Formats: sequence, C-alpha cells, structure tokens
Amino acid sequence: MSDHPQAPVAPVEAFEPPYYVAVFSTVRTEDQSGYRETNARMEDLVKDIPGYLGMDHAQTPGGLGITVGYFRDVDALTEWRTHAEHRAAQQRGRAEWYHSYTLHVARVERSHGFTRDQVPPGTTVR
Repeated sequence: MSDHPQAPVAPVEAFEPPYYVAVFSTVRTEDQSGYRETNARMEDLVKDIPGYLGMDHAQTPGGLGITVGYFRDVDALTEWRTHAEHRAAQQRGRAEWYHSYTLHVARVERSHGFTRDQVPPGTTVR
C-alpha cells in the first residue's frame, strides 16, 4: 500500500543538469505507528528548502520502498540533510520504522524525459 495516495502518476520532470538526487531505499518494519504523519510532515518541510525540485516514490508489493529526492545543488541537499525535524525523523526511522535502508546521493549529468501526447479518439498521428 502506498503512503502517497495523492501523488500524481507521473515522474518528476527532467531538469537542466547538473543537479543532485538522493535515492532512499527501504524495507520497513511491521509497526508503522506514526509513520504516515511523520512522512507527510517531511514532505511538507522539504518543499520549503530553496533548491528542492521534487520527489518520486515507489513501493513494491514485497515491501521495498524507494524515494528519490531531486535537489538543484549540494547546498539544498545539505540543508535538507541537516534540518532539525528531518534529523529527528531519521532517528525515529532507525529506531522504529526501518528494518533496513540505503541512501545513495549522486550528481545528475544527463536528464531527459518523454510524455505521450493525449490524442483524441479517431485522430491519426503522423
């Protein structure tokens, strides 16, 4: 079950490189008391970080969760990493919500996207 029921079914757009991504992959514990509320709060907080570009989420039926955060520069990523409420949520995650996790941070050198145009029924695309 996704913790992001209002998330659009579309990836975050491609941005002009360079920018940075933080890829957070998790396997959660059974007891998720307070997780949804904290997660929603973190999503609200990160939007106030100058240089925050967006976030993608995915969850497999087997329990692997992946969140990718996009940031314009290292300063934005550092501000998020060191934010006091985010640090407290990280500590609670290690203590209660995550069986395991990995975090990968990378600089994006290339980026592009594709969106299929919506074509009205009966229209031929050439």
